[in-house]
Amino acid sequence: MATQTTAEHRSLTFLQVAIALQTAAIFFQAVTAGVLLSSSHGEVLHGVGARVMYGASMLYVLAAILAWRPGGGSPRPILYASGFLVLASAQVVLGITHMPSLHVPLGVLMFGLSVLALALAVDGRGASSSISRSGRP
Repeated sequence: MATQTTAEHRSLTFLQVAIALQTAAIFFQAVTAGVLLSSSHGEVLHGVGARVMYGASMLYVLAAILAWRPGGGSPRPILYASGFLVLASAQVVLGITHMPSLHVPLGVLMFGLSVLALALAVDGRGASSSISRSGRP
């Protein structure tokens, strides 16, 4: 039983790290968007940050799946992570097509939702944390 609890704790910690990485990547994108307006280096930094942010969103999906499997709990965190991946995909398309009127507000929304997901995961009120406590949905 202790081994199962340890595995669940590791999955939950991995989920928290994945959400934190995603949040940090989105914040980096906001910073590099400001640099983009004032410097020639901003475009390169923003492009690299976009790739990192998209990768972090994919890592969040993987972490949500791994956190769900040991406890067999609610798949809700997987839905949240998949939603972020869809938003990240839309964000990439909007950035490539140079549509800042939609790209910027979507980025702000994504940052707010990511901070909220991180706060819930760290606080222990998120759907994923109920898996580690009870072992069931």
